[in-house]
Amino acid sequence: MNFFLRAADRFSATVDATTDWSATSPCEGWTAADVVDHVVDTERDYLSRMDVAVGGRPSGSPADVWAAHQAAVRPLVTDELRAREYDGFFGRTTIGATLDHFYGFDLVVHGWDLGAANGRPTTFTDAEMDTIEVAFEGFGDHAYDDGVFRRPVQVPADADRQTRLLARTGRRA
Repeated sequence: MNFFLRAADRFSATVDATTDWSATSPCEGWTAADVVDHVVDTERDYLSRMDVAVGGRPSGSPADVWAAHQAAVRPLVTDELRAREYDGFFGRTTIGATLDHFYGFDLVVHGWDLGAANGRPTTFTDAEMDTIEVAFEGFGDHAYDDGVFRRPVQVPADADRQTRLLARTGRRA
């Protein structure tokens, strides 16, 4: 299974464990429900721009929206779709590479945000941290463009790897 779908599975588990959708998330001005809305809307927007028919946006509770979104998207993420090339922001790439390195990244970090909003931040796997580090290198200074990440925050020199990665996104573990 590809990184994007594995990240979606972990995000789904965090959605399922969420009990307070109005809880404040680490994303400034966002609730737990806003985190799910962001993930759903950005994925649907991207796939639509790639001429992938994802259907109408689901409605209902955040958990229902996420479940319906996954039910619509997962069958579309085939090997054929993942191999489709296009000219992206950073040059020629594939839909699969973008799903893994940008949207998979988004699922992992926002999964942490969603868990943290309800007092249960997730612990990243080594594979997730490897992907985050590679993706960050690819983003370069664009990681800090308006609306992407806040500037990095200071952490102790002996901070663990996950804490350092979150700090790069402007989050405090």
